[in-house]
Order: sequence, then structure tokens, then C-alpha cells
Amino acid sequence: MTISVDVISDVICPWCWVGKRRLEKAIAAVAGRHEAVVRWLPYQLNPDVPREGIERRAYRTAKFGSWERSLDLDAKLAAVGAGEGIAFHFERMERTPNTFDAHRLIRLAGERGVQDAVVEALFRAYFTDGSDIGDRKVLLDVAVGAGLDREQAGAELDSDDSATAIRVEEAEARRLGVEGVPFFVLNGKLALSGAREPEAFLAAFDFTVDQKGEIEGGESCRVGSTNPNC
Repeated sequence: MTISVDVISDVICPWCWVGKRRLEKAIAAVAGRHEAVVRWLPYQLNPDVPREGIERRAYRTAKFGSWERSLDLDAKLAAVGAGEGIAFHFERMERTPNTFDAHRLIRLAGERGVQDAVVEALFRAYFTDGSDIGDRKVLLDVAVGAGLDREQAGAELDSDDSATAIRVEEAEARRLGVEGVPFFVLNGKLALSGAREPEAFLAAFDFTVDQKGEIEGGESCRVGSTNPNC
């Protein structure tokens, strides 16, 4: 059985990377029984951040009340990431970027058949390398390294159609009631919110096609949330 998995996410959401790893474990576990076709869709957690981004320490201090509180939350999430094989290096991150252009390149990557690679590269660039993925040159370098053509990627960032498509997809997610990410939709019917454990995905994979509903729970980033690192 082929299962479509739409992943609504933002590349500055650490739980989205954790959720990606857990989804991958579940997909690997059902190989031979189910084929999962994954598509990444946009959701900006901080749509009001300036296009040039903002200094991370100032952003985090304002959000959590102190830099010390931010560091404590970073350490706890780094431990979660280590358990999933993810190297979070929050100490390398200097800016909180605007992710609109990143979503434009993720969309293009879906059309070019390299979406998973580009999503993974963006997570790694931001959370492990501490790169400013809101900077056009950095963003293009990361995307091209993951398989996109530089000229096509540059044209995508200059395209009004591309910008409109992202706004439409984001609006659709919010219309459906998505308030936090990661958010997973299986076969257009079954919704799972948060970075669920692989067992939750496995149970969802085994649901019949006509079942529908939402399974609550799992760590996620929400707009205005005080969840770690969102």
C-alpha cells in the first residue's frame, strides 16, 4: 500500500528534525509492506521576523526571559537530539532567520525530486553548522549542495509565482487548523501532531484508508509557544 505523508514544518523548528528522524524509522520498519511518499509543506513559525533575520540571543532572551533559561532549554533538546542521532549545536547559532525563502527552495526541490535531501541539508546547516539560512548566498549554497541547480534556485527566489504559492500553501495549513509543527497528514485523512515516536507512525500506517481523525500529543513548535527552541 502506498501512503502519502504530508509534513507541514518549518526548518527552524528543532522538533521538526526530530520528527523527521522518527518518521524515517517508521518508514524503514514497514518497508516491504507499505511505501511512503513524503512531501514537505511550508509553515512559518515566525512570519514577522525581518527578511534579514534577528540576533538569536536577543530573540531568545525576549522569548524566555533570560539567556540562562534559553541555554537550559538548548541543553535539554540537545539531549533529545542525541538520542535520535542529531547533533544540535545551538552555541553556533547567531541569528534567527526568516524562513520564507527556504520554503521556496524546498518547494522547488519537491519538483526536482531532491526534496528530502534539501530539507535535511537545511536542518543540518542551521542546527548543526549554525549557518544563517536566511542569507541568500548561504541558502543557495546549501540547496545546491543538496542537489538543486543554482540558476534555477536563484530564479525561484526571484519569482512572484513562487512567493504566491508558498503563501497559498501556508494559508491552507492554517485554514485546516494547523497551529504548530511538525504536523503530519497521512493519505489526506489521518493527522498526527508533534514529533511522535515511531510507534505512533506505525500504528497510523496500519489504519485503513477510510479511517480519519487526529492523534494528539508529541512535542511541537507553535506560534507564540514557549516550547524549547521554537
